Amino acid sequence: MDNQVNMDGYKTNVDEVTKSSLKWSKDLLFSGRTQRGYEIDFDARIEWGCAPTEALLLSLAGCIAVDIVSILQKQRVELSKFSVDIEGRRNANPPQFFESILMTLILGGKNIDQTKLDRAIELSQKKYCSVKHSLRSDMEITINTVIE
Repeated sequence: MDNQVNMDGYKTNVDEVTKSSLKWSKDLLFSGRTQRGYEIDFDARIEWGCAPTEALLLSLAGCIAVDIVSILQKQRVELSKFSVDIEGRRNANPPQFFESILMTLILGGKNIDQTKLDRAIELSQKKYCSVKHSLRSDMEITINTVIE
């Protein structure tokens, strides 16, 4: 199989400038709103919303997942299942940045093979995932896969 993947038209609807807003509600609770109107609540006490670091992990998982699913579809893989488990290990002292992230991709479907999956992961990490490229360059990201 040819390792080239045709990515014509991929990520062409990306805005050059992305805007969001964040509004303080009370205590350490904030409500974020995207430029398209989607909302997410942030809560330092994690009682009424997610911690910002949880949202960061989800953003990374979402970005990589979108890339991988799109690439696999272009490789004629017929997915019936795709999920991501993600965990981050943080520096103990402020700033408590993520030192490492472990992701497990769980996939099911037809025409999935490890070579296609490895290529999709590589393309996402090295070329397409804007969230990954916005993070610390010294952060270790490990991606494991389970094909069911």
